[in-house]
Amino acid sequence: MYFTGIIIAVSTFLIIGLFHPIVIKTEYYTGTRFWWVFLVMGILCIAAALFVENVIASSILGVFGASFLWSIGELFEQKERVRKGWFPKRPEK
Repeated sequence: MYFTGIIIAVSTFLIIGLFHPIVIKTEYYTGTRFWWVFLVMGILCIAAALFVENVIASSILGVFGASFLWSIGELFEQKERVRKGWFPKRPEK
């Protein structure tokens, strides 16, 4: 039996689930000012996936890269959700 597909599927599910609170916490504590970090990390992960021979590792790097890039849009969407009152706004210091 081959478990490659199952490993990739479960990893993808967990990575996407991991990025949901990362986006929420990033927007809460820093706003959208660090969107570029998600861009750089996404590009680095996708570039690294091109050079990794192992199918599982390359797939996971690709999913991380895509999740970082997708999170840029979600970071700005989260800002809008906070503005609408759907999520708490960080109190001013």
